[in-house]
Amino acid sequence: MTLNLGRTDRLVRLAVAILLLIAAFALMGSGAGRWLAAGAGVVLLGTAAAGTCPAYLPFRFSTRR
Repeated sequence: MTLNLGRTDRLVRLAVAILLLIAAFALMGSGAGRWLAAGAGVVLLGTAAAGTCPAYLPFRFSTRR
């Protein structure tokens, strides 16, 4: 896949992913909110690690310089 995430975009995604995962496993009770936060955290963590956001591809959008 084509890399389309810049450094700042990746760092923001990483920070938000960590916060969501902490919230999902430490702060929230059981229920759908916990699973939604965990799922969003995993997706953001994966896109930050890969450097590619599949949602950007159809629009040919890139934050990478």
